[in-house]
Amino acid sequence: MFFVVNKYLIPKGYRGLTAYPFVFLKHRIDKQNPVFINHERIHLRQQIELLILPFFIWYFLEYLVRLLQFRNKNRAYRNISFEREAYSNEIDMDYLKKRRFFSFWKYLF
Repeated sequence: MFFVVNKYLIPKGYRGLTAYPFVFLKHRIDKQNPVFINHERIHLRQQIELLILPFFIWYFLEYLVRLLQFRNKNRAYRNISFEREAYSNEIDMDYLKKRRFFSFWKYLF
């Protein structure tokens, strides 16, 4: 995992973005936030499982489906299965040690 701090690369309203093997941060201080880093590590694992490019295709398509479903950008984002898994488990620092392959699947529905 490599950190890149640049406030111009991160969309408005977000603190970070993960694109294997990089974690782009808006603020340097987030490198020291264990919950934030754990959230991004969960995304790294998801990306590896789906061989990176399919992850981003799925992420984008699911965002569009959720946007149609909720008609709200924030609710659509928060209900993407990858985000639901990451937010639900970001405070569990041992989650990745016990996480099963394709665990995001149970957050899809």
